[in-house]
Amino acid sequence: MRVIIVGMGVQGNKRAIVARKDLVATVDIKKKANFKNIKDIKQNTYDSVILCVPDDQKLKLIDYCYRNKKNVLVEKPLVSKNIKDLKDLKKKFKKNKLILYTAYNHRFEPHFIRMKKLINKKTLGKIYSCRMFYGNGTAKLVKNSKWRDTKSGVINDLGSHLLDTCLFWFGRKKIKDFKISSFSKFENNAPDHVSIISKNSNLLLQLEATLCMWKNHFTCDILAEKGSAHISSLCKWDVTKFILRKRKFPSGRPKEKIFSIKSQDPTWNLEYKFFKKICKTKKFNSLENDIWIQKKINNLYK
Repeated sequence: MRVIIVGMGVQGNKRAIVARKDLVATVDIKKKANFKNIKDIKQNTYDSVILCVPDDQKLKLIDYCYRNKKNVLVEKPLVSKNIKDLKDLKKKFKKNKLILYTAYNHRFEPHFIRMKKLINKKTLGKIYSCRMFYGNGTAKLVKNSKWRDTKSGVINDLGSHLLDTCLFWFGRKKIKDFKISSFSKFENNAPDHVSIISKNSNLLLQLEATLCMWKNHFTCDILAEKGSAHISSLCKWDVTKFILRKRKFPSGRPKEKIFSIKSQDPTWNLEYKFFKKICKTKKFNSLENDIWIQKKINNLYK
């Protein structure tokens, strides 16, 4: 694979580290890069593009990549108020056997994968509820960014990760539309703290995201018929723990297993390997996920 990276901010530099020998060139109008414009790069020197750019630039650049027959990995979220834009992209890339992959790297967190396997095996029996909290301390950084402190704020930024995780673990059929239970603008012009909820007869989902958690943290609690499962933190921040509790009937202290991981963040490298694989096989299209996430976000405002 011969890849270029457009946008050399925090995400672009992380992508450059994992791309290594595959990296042909970098593009950024302000930061240190090989080129200021993607159009300045000869088409025959690369076959894939990693886009780490503001949300309002993504669709235009994806269209350029499509017209020049390039595979694309784009940083999340891939959003458009007009769902038709995403549906059209899905058709175009599929028809021309090109890959358009939106990066949700938390799918490659070891304990997220462990949770998915646990759910698929139905070890916990009927799942009653899933509560997730995702917080970081970037409120000031976001406020100083003209493009980030706008519109949906933390809902698009961190909330999209939580929505994608629900999709990853439970699938589309089990999840109804979400409703905002609370949102706040504590420090920013756009929401910097939000809680949303989705409930049907079988599953309760409660998601909270904030830019005002000064120590970065993630937690998940799944309560179920035969026990519960819990995740604390992500690999990039701290020791991450997975706790599995087996219910004792009729009541009492449950049997407990704890799995701890202390390592560097493995998700960027694992996701890049996945992207290379699907570019080779041409058998993956993540646009259905993006369409689902966009619909859920759109419905929050109805």
